Amino acid sequence: MIPLSSDGSVSIAGRSPGLVAETIEVVVTLPTFKRPQLLLETLASLKAQQTSRRFAVIVIENEAEAREGAKAAVPLLERGDIQGMVIVAHERGNCSAYNAGWQTAILHFPDFRHLLVIDDDEIADADWLERMCKAAETLGAHIVGGPQVPVFADPAHAKWAEHPVFAPPYRETGCVAALYSSGNLLVGRNVLTAMGPPFLDLRFNFMGGGDSDFLSRSAQKGFVLGWCAEAKVREGVPARRVEADWIRARSLRNGVISTLVEKKKRAGTPLAGVKVFAKSLALLVASPLRGALKLARTGSLSTALYPVYVALGRVLAEFGYANEQYRQPEKN
Repeated sequence: MIPLSSDGSVSIAGRSPGLVAETIEVVVTLPTFKRPQLLLETLASLKAQQTSRRFAVIVIENEAEAREGAKAAVPLLERGDIQGMVIVAHERGNCSAYNAGWQTAILHFPDFRHLLVIDDDEIADADWLERMCKAAETLGAHIVGGPQVPVFADPAHAKWAEHPVFAPPYRETGCVAALYSSGNLLVGRNVLTAMGPPFLDLRFNFMGGGDSDFLSRSAQKGFVLGWCAEAKVREGVPARRVEADWIRARSLRNGVISTLVEKKKRAGTPLAGVKVFAKSLALLVASPLRGALKLARTGSLSTALYPVYVALGRVLAEFGYANEQYRQPEKN
């Protein structure tokens, strides 16, 4: 293991022997935690990308003891099956992992233009990388999101694809006002250099939402956000994630994140806290009606309850509630 940071929080587990960092145009960051087989499937989808752009992958192992992901990925890179590096982010948490990968990209690949993000439970379509980069260039967008298409472990669960927890926020390619997830994302190098490390706020490390906060702050800085509906990744959804308690917990968590991100966005403005709380209360009061309209339109009680749980999560955040679903990611 070669230390990569002065404080020992990041180290290099392996890299491609023929990697010429100066030739890399696109960097793909891929965080992983205790899912070595899924990681290999994600890497296989990246190896199959149909593009002439020179790209490298940074695998970020976030389990610093057994390092199953690093052990699975290093041989591929050392054989030259795919170009890139495997690093270990010793501090647990998804924000810590993303920060380590993004900072490594800045430090080791001096000429990349686009940084892409994919998770270790996702499979990229063969034209994913090319479509994301072209969308950024065509739209004039500094950050581009794309759909995470749910692939349910039990085919009978396919009906959940339109639930707000799983459905993409947009259906068509174009510039958008907001993005919420890093599960399928392109970030320009200029955004990273302007925002500076640490990119993601570590207070979101085990709750999630650090990506949503980063995207919100980037938009506030004037960076243009886009969406590429054609650049799909396919995300595996275990049966656990369609159980009522998981859906409820995720919905409440989304509400908590909404409040925390909005508070940061309004920080320094008059009566910021009061305005956020008033909005949360208004959403809670309106949520039964919104839920009833969703029930009438979809016939799904779970979909109808989503705005209720999100509004409740927003209010609970005011009293310190935080649902850290990533504290035990193997149960998530």
